[in-house]
Amino acid sequence: MDEDQYLDLVLTEKSCRLLEKNQYTLNVDSRSTKTRIKNWIELFFNVRVIAINSYRPPEKKGKIRQIMRRRMHYRRMIITLEPGYSIPLFPQE
Repeated sequence: MDEDQYLDLVLTEKSCRLLEKNQYTLNVDSRSTKTRIKNWIELFFNVRVIAINSYRPPEKKGKIRQIMRRRMHYRRMIITLEPGYSIPLFPQE
């Protein structure tokens, strides 16, 4: 995965409900593809991915010194893992 592409875990009420179904929600760069994310997650976390659903949340606009700007856009992916696999959310020491 390129350095300029980021991967953030999303912790909201909906994503916490999805964790019970073995589904993880991630924010990724809008240029990322499903196959690239799937291959990266399977390689890095040593898990088996069944499906990936993705969508783009609506853009948010912000005003900085009389100039309207759009905030950085991202894609949200919901990743479903096979039963028995999991991604560690918090690193263990």
